[in-house]
Amino acid sequence: QFKEFLGTYNKLTENCFMDCVKDFTTREVKAEETSCSESCLQKYLKMTQRISMRFQEYHIQQNEALAAKAGLLGHPR
Repeated sequence: QFKEFLGTYNKLTENCFMDCVKDFTTREVKAEETSCSESCLQKYLKMTQRISMRFQEYHIQQNEALAAKAGLLGHPR
């Protein structure tokens, strides 16, 4: 699991770096590079949060469907 995390982190770092850092004439990080990097990270975090929510919703629906199929839900008293 940690290996998976590191792979994701490295890919995110590479993608944001390639998108945001264009000037290698100075060692200083420019304000626009910082802003771009922060935006890139926020975009990724929002995306993963949304995917996680959809994944949970899907599993809840699947569990409800299986329970209904098994006759565990929806019985009137």
